[in-house]
Amino acid sequence: MRFADKTAIVTGGAQGIGRATALQLAREGAFVIVVDKAWEACEAVQAEIASAGGNAGAIFADLQTAEGAREMLAQALEMTGGIDVSVHNVGGTIWMKPFWEYTDHEIEQEVDRSFWPTIWSCRAVIPQMLKQKSGAIVNVGSFATRGIYRVPYSASKGGVHAMTASLALELAPHGIRINCVAPGGTDVGARATPRNPAPLSLQEQGWKEEVTAQTLSSTPLKRYGSPEEQASAICYLAADESSYITGQTIFVAGGGVG
Repeated sequence: MRFADKTAIVTGGAQGIGRATALQLAREGAFVIVVDKAWEACEAVQAEIASAGGNAGAIFADLQTAEGAREMLAQALEMTGGIDVSVHNVGGTIWMKPFWEYTDHEIEQEVDRSFWPTIWSCRAVIPQMLKQKSGAIVNVGSFATRGIYRVPYSASKGGVHAMTASLALELAPHGIRINCVAPGGTDVGARATPRNPAPLSLQEQGWKEEVTAQTLSSTPLKRYGSPEEQASAICYLAADESSYITGQTIFVAGGGVG
């Protein structure tokens, strides 16, 4: 198995792409640490892995802060003693509307959700990987870097793509690889934590429909992907078989690019 005797963190691991990634890593032999703020869902994924014969731990963490990311790592190291793989999946659009319709606070919330958790998680795990002189990081970006009505989210994910490329140059001499998977439209089903729990106005529903139409028109395969399709790409970049790949953003988007 590709991840036998390896340990892996998956942030946002209680739902959607994160859950699918955690389950696949566990099936392939990893001890998986599922990290999420949706605690009941997090425990459910841990139990699902255990019931299938795998090994997992669960951590509640607020990764929008540096301290939250450091606490996540401290708890992970108590469980495992080392980290071989770290998948940074937290993020997601909260609102869909023209940029000028966002309030200042909404813009800050979008960046807090979709940029800071990735940068703080990288910052937390890198010192441990430097000690080990090994490790694989996979960030989750988005092909929404070229899309309508999600500019704060798009900018955040563009930042994830850029930091991945730049960090790869700094980490390469230390035996650490870092790559990014940029999902296209992905059908994740019902979320344990709704991105925007408020009901949509008629105008907001219209903007959302426009985003869906633009997403499909930008996707040559003309369909949404599945969490499992994203997880397969993430696990490939985390595995030793991709040992000559670093600093790349791979668009898993049905032929679409950001």
